[in-house]
Amino acid sequence: MDEEPLVRWDWIGRNWPRIQPLLEDHIVMALVPVVIGLLVALPLGLAGVRWRRLYQPTVGVMNVIYSLPSLAVFIVLIPITGLATRTTVMIPLTFYALAVLIPAVVDGLTSVPDHVRQSAVAMGFTPLRRLLRVDLPIAVPVVLAGLRVATVSSISLVSVGALVGRGGLGYLFIDGWQRQFYTPIVVGIVLVVVLAGLADLMLVLAQRLLTPWARARGSA
Repeated sequence: MDEEPLVRWDWIGRNWPRIQPLLEDHIVMALVPVVIGLLVALPLGLAGVRWRRLYQPTVGVMNVIYSLPSLAVFIVLIPITGLATRTTVMIPLTFYALAVLIPAVVDGLTSVPDHVRQSAVAMGFTPLRRLLRVDLPIAVPVVLAGLRVATVSSISLVSVGALVGRGGLGYLFIDGWQRQFYTPIVVGIVLVVVLAGLADLMLVLAQRLLTPWARARGSA
């Protein structure tokens, strides 16, 4: 008997209409928590810089949540948010993103040199204008570094949701394992890696666009 090939390309072509919705679902469940996490992390990070007593307890709680196994959290949420729902998967991923993004925002804002802040105040900048024109632009590289970690982690963790009925490309892993048919598993792995690579590349390009002074300094 001929040995079964690792990848059957004809299977991919025949089943692409079934793979595409899984890919789209995976993208939504991975990126929405990161966007929500960033929108929440920005004000919490600002609060952590302004009121340092709030920062350590907040980070402590986020670290405890981050240490929880994702599958266990999914199972706990099933009675509340339902089985095989996007919400069951996206709620934990949002908290995981927050655990990465809040420290990134705080570290980015605290990296702004004091003399730069003082110069902005001397030029008559209001606190809001200084935040938008000085603090946040300087903090961009650090914040985006955290955003890259959160995004790649989220894209990877979505697959675990397949064990509770909603995991995007993770369904291919379970389907292939149950049938001892490795083509779906390989396809799922490749698509997850490609998604993570594309997302990371887009964030790197965004950083280059948002920090033109860094490019000018590097080419000098």
